[in-house]
Amino acid sequence: MNIGEAAKASGVSAKMIRYYESTGLIPAAGRTGSGYRVYSDTEVQMLRFIRRSRDLGFPVEKIEELLALWRDRSRQSSDVKRLAQEQINGLERKISEMQAMMETLQHLADACCGDHRPDCPILTDLGNGPSPVNKTGPAKKTGLPSSVRVTSASPRHTAT
Repeated sequence: MNIGEAAKASGVSAKMIRYYESTGLIPAAGRTGSGYRVYSDTEVQMLRFIRRSRDLGFPVEKIEELLALWRDRSRQSSDVKRLAQEQINGLERKISEMQAMMETLQHLADACCGDHRPDCPILTDLGNGPSPVNKTGPAKKTGLPSSVRVTSASPRHTAT
C-alpha cells in the first residue's frame, strides 16, 4: 500500500510516517519503480504500535525500546513492565504538577473580584514570577501577594 493508505490504516499521518523513517524509528519503506513508498501489513502494524504508544504518552526514545522488545521474541516481560511503570510514574508526576497548578490558579481566581477595578491578584502573582523554592514543577501555592488581603467572610480581595 502507498503512504496515504498506510496513514489511513495506521492512524499516523503521512508526514509522521516520513519523520519516523527519517529518524530510523521504522525502516525505510520499499519503493516502486517510480519512487513511491510501499508499505506492508507488518509496517502498518508497527505504525499502529507507535501510534498507540504515543497515545499513552511514551516519548520516541522509549518507543524505540518498546519496539525493540516487541521484535525480540526472547524478551523478558519484566523489561516491558519496567518501561510501563516508568511511564506511569511520569504520568503521576505530571498529574500532580497539573493539580497543583489548577489549585494555585483556582486560589487566585477566587481571590479576584472580577469587577471594574484594576486590582487583580492573578496579574500580581503572575508578575511576581514562580516561587524559587520549587524549580522542577509549578510555582508553590504561597498565598496572595502582600499587597492583597483576603477577608475570611469573602474570597474577594481589598488592596492594602
